[in-house]
Amino acid sequence: MAKFMLVILKSFSTLVLDFIETIVIGLSLFLVVYLFLLQPHQVNGKSMFPNFESGDYLLTDKVSYRVGTPQRGDVVVFHAPPAANCPEGTGCDFIKRVIGLPGETVRVNDSTIFVNNQPVDESQYLADTVVTDAGNFTANNRTITLGPDEYFVSGDNRPHSSDSRAWGPISSESIVGRAFVRYWPVSTLGALPKVTYAF
Repeated sequence: MAKFMLVILKSFSTLVLDFIETIVIGLSLFLVVYLFLLQPHQVNGKSMFPNFESGDYLLTDKVSYRVGTPQRGDVVVFHAPPAANCPEGTGCDFIKRVIGLPGETVRVNDSTIFVNNQPVDESQYLADTVVTDAGNFTANNRTITLGPDEYFVSGDNRPHSSDSRAWGPISSESIVGRAFVRYWPVSTLGALPKVTYAF
């Protein structure tokens, strides 16, 4: 009887150890993916409407910008700059579209964003009726020149977006990654469309 109980105890302890090992391996894989490869983000607010609704869930690719750089039209998630006045301790992240790249000049005039004095054709994601006002940072037809690691970003819902027009460019260090898949709601599941420009 004692021998039988010993066998059962040994089998049970092996089962428990196998279970713990599986949990540890699973958590380790999750942490590696979360910290270095992919991260889920939820859209909060209407700054990217109608292309992104508040409550949408996206997967952010954290690898692409380690081997490459953001491109015009990319939808990026980044740590909000201090000038955005996020509530203290919230660690809020923003989601916006890249419009201006390092070294380029940007200005807002007559409801159009100009990059290197060329009007940016945003018809792929903006309706003709969207008005792009200049914010505090780009007011009075001001032309700004982006630094070697700076990006000009803007929300698609221009009248209701706090972005580079209001508080200036973001740094490459603040960018978490590129939003590339929407996985919720299920009806919109899929890769985000690639945007191309004439220049």
